Amino acid sequence: MRVKRARRYAGDVATKRKSKGAYMISAVAEMYAIHPQTLRLYEREGLLRPSRSDGNTRLYTDEDLERLEFILNLARDLGVNIAGIAIVLQMRERMEEMNRQMQGFVDFVRTEMLTRVQQQQAQQAGLVPLRRKIVPKE
Repeated sequence: MRVKRARRYAGDVATKRKSKGAYMISAVAEMYAIHPQTLRLYEREGLLRPSRSDGNTRLYTDEDLERLEFILNLARDLGVNIAGIAIVLQMRERMEEMNRQMQGFVDFVRTEMLTRVQQQQAQQAGLVPLRRKIVPKE
């Protein structure tokens, strides 16, 4: 039953969230069928960081909603508590940072190798081949 509800829930949210922009707390709470106090709790615990309008209204971006979906998946479907969610999110952010660093390293190595291959080809292109007659030994 939980899987059916999760699929229906994911489909409902996808249809409600087609436009880009910022959403107020009441709209987000309604879209995800959660109480606004839950969103405030997630913000207080540092799990969500919505931006604020000039009037200090919380504004949730599409990225915030993706993060909220991940949080709700952990809480509702997997039964993870707030402390566990914080740890999972922190580990996820560290893994993403490590991935960025590894990609930067791979790009550096690729550039360095291409540079060295081009330098080697340039040096070889400047050489004139020397032809020697090979005299067979009798």
